[in-house]
Amino acid sequence: MAKMQDVRKTIEDSLGNLSTTRAQEIAKTMLDKDAAKDQVSKTAGDLMEWSQRGRARLVEIIRGEVRDQLRQMGVATEEEVNALRKRVRELERASRATGKRSGTRKPTGAKTASTKATAAKSAAKPAAAKRASAKGTDPTDA
Repeated sequence: MAKMQDVRKTIEDSLGNLSTTRAQEIAKTMLDKDAAKDQVSKTAGDLMEWSQRGRARLVEIIRGEVRDQLRQMGVATEEEVNALRKRVRELERASRATGKRSGTRKPTGAKTASTKATAAKSAAKPAAAKRASAKGTDPTDA
């Protein structure tokens, strides 16, 4: 039963930060009482290495799972967001450049607001003249 507790503590320590001192203690409990110091040191070193590899694997598994969950939820990655930012900047630059060029051009085919207003005034004058002539008054007097 004591060995099982030691194994459990070893596994728990492997998931946390296993200190050199704790690794030495675990190695002493795992080995015989009359084990040589260099054997205890080697076992402690192996435990430290095993702990670091286990922690690194666990971190990778968790990162992969989080990445998969975010992807399934449709959350954009940092790379995707950066690519979109770059694309927006390019479009803004192109828009500014097009805006500068079109500011010097005359409108082609499309009526502007001022052109529409002038056309409406011109169309209103003949209609007023017709109404005035029907009444017998001069439309320019009004």
